[in-house]
Amino acid sequence: MLRVFPMILIAVIAYNVMVFGSGAAGQHDMAGLLDGGFSITVFSGDVWKVSLGDMFLVGTLGLLFAEIIKATGTSHREILNHGLSMVVFVGAMAEFLVLKGFATSTFFLITAMCLFDVVAGYTISLISAKRDLSMAPHDQHQ
Repeated sequence: MLRVFPMILIAVIAYNVMVFGSGAAGQHDMAGLLDGGFSITVFSGDVWKVSLGDMFLVGTLGLLFAEIIKATGTSHREILNHGLSMVVFVGAMAEFLVLKGFATSTFFLITAMCLFDVVAGYTISLISAKRDLSMAPHDQHQ
């Protein structure tokens, strides 16, 4: 069941919880909320400012990596996963364009990662299936 679940949906849901939760708490400036974070002084002496938006993006990249690894399979579960990933992308794109609080660079990049998940998933699955077919014994090609 977990192989069918598009893991990148976790980032979209987390962002939704943050937008709607902060809206319910009276905080309507998502850009200001995403800019909050902490600072780390590195060995060079520079100060690295890590924002909440940066943390969202790093987490989403990790989920995208997991989705690409899952895309190497060619069973019916992966095909269903690609279809659900397309639904996640369309939903995220609609939220970005229509809902208040979603028109931020952070959510745009999360939406772009959803698109990359869809395109990479279908591409990797097709290449894997083609490779599996070419490795099959010759008498099974007909």
